Amino acid sequence: MQNVIEVTKDLYYLGGNDRRLALFESAFPIPRGVSYNSYLLTDEKTVLFDTVDSAVSEVFFENLSHALGGRKLDYLIVHHMEPDHSATFLRVVETYPEVMVITNQKVAMMLKNYFPFSGKNVRLVKEGDSLNVGKRNIAFVLAPMVHWPEVMMSFVQEDGILFSADAFGTFGALGGSIFADELPFERDFLDDARRYYFNIVGKYGAQVQSVLKKAAGLPIKTICPLHGPVWRRGEDIAWYLGKYDTWSKYLPEERGVVLFYASVYGHTQNAAEILGLELAKRGVPVKLYDVSVTHVSVLLSEAFRFSHIVFAATTYNNGIFISMENLLSDLKAHNFQGRKYALMENGSWSPQAGGLMEKTVSEWKNMEKLGETVTVTSSVKEETRGKIEALAAAIAEDYKN
Repeated sequence: MQNVIEVTKDLYYLGGNDRRLALFESAFPIPRGVSYNSYLLTDEKTVLFDTVDSAVSEVFFENLSHALGGRKLDYLIVHHMEPDHSATFLRVVETYPEVMVITNQKVAMMLKNYFPFSGKNVRLVKEGDSLNVGKRNIAFVLAPMVHWPEVMMSFVQEDGILFSADAFGTFGALGGSIFADELPFERDFLDDARRYYFNIVGKYGAQVQSVLKKAAGLPIKTICPLHGPVWRRGEDIAWYLGKYDTWSKYLPEERGVVLFYASVYGHTQNAAEILGLELAKRGVPVKLYDVSVTHVSVLLSEAFRFSHIVFAATTYNNGIFISMENLLSDLKAHNFQGRKYALMENGSWSPQAGGLMEKTVSEWKNMEKLGETVTVTSSVKEETRGKIEALAAAIAEDYKN
């Protein structure tokens, strides 16, 4: 049965939710599922904005047929070719053979790569081009590498509606409402939105900044992303754009310490927990994560979230314990930068992890080390505890200043 939702006058939400998918892009756990969003504008011409993943194809086609109400489909605008948004493209053009596909040259090339698609009935658009559909004009904004090279956005000028592709999206299925202002977004979705951004888009901060500059020149009243809720209140849109501005500048969202530890038999964990308690006693907010049991997508998001970071790892095969080494590699790949950091290492006969971690982290942009590396030899002794307390004092002093 159709489940069409009116977004604004003449604009309808046709998407669906997948709560059974375990890994988004086969990489990121999504215990709360994900939504796949598509929208239909019914002006003098009808315009479909993107399709959906095959997981929700049946409800999508019921929604599309219902929203059209017997009218033909005039235009299909393709913003992004990732299969979770284009998997049903071919079925749409086969079901509505007269539809004109509106997209850019890079998307058109990918359509032929993905599908046995002739390329007929395609109109290519460039930055600044527009499409008149009756009472409304749709302008096109290119957004390369947010997060694929072909991505573009559309803006309905008369209504102030931005179709933002994957930008401003989030993990998490929608339920009860599709609107951010009717959901406890900050409580239930912000962590997922942050994790979505940094793992999928975060490497491309400069490109996101470019898009935000373009968005600043548009009178946006509604944002319709391809995942997650629709944004329609001015103060909420400003707040969320502010998050993207902070994230894409690689600035910390919160002042505090995130402490990552990799421990084999519990002694490095003990050192990390002592440091955490000493920081808390000094009034410093701190969060601890065992990197061996917490998914790296969460660790990455939390690293970008906080102003200060501590890495504590045991030595393993004369190197950094594998789960910490994986985290450091992922942070580098996502352009992690601009933080104060501290180090702790453990080793029973030849501690190596501290020096190796410092070599890695010091090569990142605008990183500043606090205090001396604390070395634990097998287990924490009183002398070592004193060094941990000194490190906590150094971090706390920097935090407060």
